Amino acid sequence: MTRDDLIAMLREQTPACGTARNALIAGADFVIWDGLVPANRHAGVFRGRMHHSLKRGHTIDGLADSVDILRRAGEEPLRTGSIDAVGKSSWFIIFLNSTATAVVACCGGRRPTIPQGSADAPNDNKPAPM
Repeated sequence: MTRDDLIAMLREQTPACGTARNALIAGADFVIWDGLVPANRHAGVFRGRMHHSLKRGHTIDGLADSVDILRRAGEEPLRTGSIDAVGKSSWFIIFLNSTATAVVACCGGRRPTIPQGSADAPNDNKPAPM
């Protein structure tokens, strides 16, 4: 699949698709994996990620829409891929049909920033766990 193919496939499936398309136009890296996974399995995993991110106060563009699309697709086998914006400022997960000829759903957006001093922030002064 070429960059232009993927750009053309990213329409308005979810609110994140336009931003993902713009990231690709700006030179974002992307990968499409070969494996096939039933859509409803993705729905379960990403529903959990949605609840976890909401508890932490993070929103992921298109995630709720993607979970709904994946749930409705049932056992349909899907490919997954990712788009990583130049400068790593944004990321997206894309779900494609089994032949990788159509984007089914897309979610992602700006990477959350972790405030200094947060329990999630790396601390170079801490010894590595053993």
